[in-house]
Amino acid sequence: MSRNKSHIERHAVSRVGWLRAAVLGANDGIVSTASLIVGVAASGTDRTAILIAGAAGLVAGAMSMAAGEYVSVSSQSDTEKADLARETRELADNPDMERQELTQIYVERGLDLQLARQVAEQLTAKDALKAHARDELGISDITTARPIQAALTSALTFALGAALPLLALLVAPADGLEITVGGASILFLALLGYLGAQAGGAMVWRPVSRVVFWGAAAMLVTAGIGMLFGAVV
Repeated sequence: MSRNKSHIERHAVSRVGWLRAAVLGANDGIVSTASLIVGVAASGTDRTAILIAGAAGLVAGAMSMAAGEYVSVSSQSDTEKADLARETRELADNPDMERQELTQIYVERGLDLQLARQVAEQLTAKDALKAHARDELGISDITTARPIQAALTSALTFALGAALPLLALLVAPADGLEITVGGASILFLALLGYLGAQAGGAMVWRPVSRVVFWGAAAMLVTAGIGMLFGAVV
């Protein structure tokens, strides 16, 4: 077998569907739970109450992520299905105009008219709906909405991310609990940014810096609120 026939390229963009949901879920799990723990701890609450609040935040957050992802991605799926149904009707009612439309798309992408017409005719003969879905509507196997996959991925990764600050809370000393949990969570976020960049084939420093920055900002704000309300109480 020749090298060209055996060579199979694997592109990072093929992971974009589940990777987005996974990074979003894990990041939210770490940030929201760590911020909750730091904020409640800053108010002077005892460790047991903080642990209960963190555990409740884990469960509530995981369910919220699952529901939110399912609803939002389902809306995308509904839109895709409506567009595909409309395109199916147009192909049945006026196939010549649809083929001309596809030809014009390829001309605008740089093909000369004759070649664009040949490409449109061949792709239409093979699978007209798939050709229009990909080149006219921008719907492909990579980008198509998968509500259940997104919901399960987000819920699972949120729970895993939220468990990390809780583990840090269990081993943190009574004095400086907020600093221990906050510092550990910053490290967890940096690791998440690194792993996300590696999985997506991107440069490392930018994903790491942005998740660390926004995570630290969230924890600082909630710590300030906890100290404020703790002092008032």
